Amino acid sequence: MATVNFLYRSTKQTSNLIVRLLFRHKENDYVFGAKTEFEVSKHYWSKQHKLKRQKDIDLINKQRDVINELNRIENHILKTFNNVNIDYVNKEWLQNKVDEYYNPPEQIALPNELVKYVDTYIEFKKNELTPNTIKKFGVIKNKLNRFQDFRKKVILIKDIDLNFKKEFEEYCLSEYYAPNTIARDIRFIKSFCNHAKYNGIETSYQLEKVKSKYIKVESIYLTENEINKIANKKNLVKHLDSARDWLLISCYTGQRVSDFMRFKKEMIRYEKNKEGKLKPLIEFAQKKTGKLMTVPLSEKVIKILNKRDGEFPNVISDQKYNDYAKKVCKKAKINDKVEGSKKVEVIPDSGKYRKETDIYEKWELVSSHIGRRSFATNNYGKIPTSFLKYITGHSTESMFLDYIGKSNKDIAMELANYF
Repeated sequence: MATVNFLYRSTKQTSNLIVRLLFRHKENDYVFGAKTEFEVSKHYWSKQHKLKRQKDIDLINKQRDVINELNRIENHILKTFNNVNIDYVNKEWLQNKVDEYYNPPEQIALPNELVKYVDTYIEFKKNELTPNTIKKFGVIKNKLNRFQDFRKKVILIKDIDLNFKKEFEEYCLSEYYAPNTIARDIRFIKSFCNHAKYNGIETSYQLEKVKSKYIKVESIYLTENEINKIANKKNLVKHLDSARDWLLISCYTGQRVSDFMRFKKEMIRYEKNKEGKLKPLIEFAQKKTGKLMTVPLSEKVIKILNKRDGEFPNVISDQKYNDYAKKVCKKAKINDKVEGSKKVEVIPDSGKYRKETDIYEKWELVSSHIGRRSFATNNYGKIPTSFLKYITGHSTESMFLDYIGKSNKDIAMELANYF
């Protein structure tokens, strides 16, 4: 909770007031001051400003004018303070906000059309969004453009209501989009509208009722036995051998393909544990979050690196890695029949691919994400969940449990070992 007060800090008979911002953050108290452009006399401030029950009409009017102006300055500072990362607040920040009060930045007219507002949202959030997220927003924008053409009517932000949700869902289903993809799009659209609402653009009174539910999809992961079959597969050609080793590294480290495919020998360092034994660690910044990570490397990873004199396998593009990983798993006979979803061409020779849920051989469902999910699933119950969450980046345990590929029964049986 921040507070604002005003002080007269001059020996002159007339001077500008000083505004002071006080707040507490992370158990520390902070006080910053800045100079306003509001000028009063020393006599008024010290002798007259706080006088009560005045009969002098001129002094009453003067007090009212001063109080109103100071309230406006205070409200401006507190409003901006409540919408900023407190770590950025300092003396310079406060002076900048005071200067903005007297010289407000030019207000840019914001669009009230949903498609156009997507770009506005990206511009507002550009320092917070990853390139992949911006790419997803571009896909949604293109989809909304096609929906507009289908409806023959521009979509306004105020049009986003329950009727829009129904029409949009029906349109997307007719275009063979998966239900969870549609649910994700609706959640993003609602975020765009809420941002617009915060910036004063009219929205529907039904906006809060616009909600979407994800359908539970079976989580595909590699069991420890399957990982061992992959590790023991012999006579793979060079490019599949590299893909196999990357797949194993992902299963042993739990990282995204955008991170593990950037691993270099130089990122590894050794530290002594409590027993005095040197243990290998790899340090890197996650591409998606920017978070600095320090992850232990198991002996199995070191064994893989020793095949190449301590170097990681050759880098493979994401698309080729997905293709090669499937081929590796097929050769390793990872062919149990499981329910899952994969992209299929909805109409022959149409070039339109959508995810379709069915029963497939497991190797068909392998993608770059399976190693990360396998790491989390296979280590659940063996490694404390707080450590696993650190590796996977999930913020809550419930999100982590939704992510792993074990059923409630599997989890319950593992927990039973502790009773």
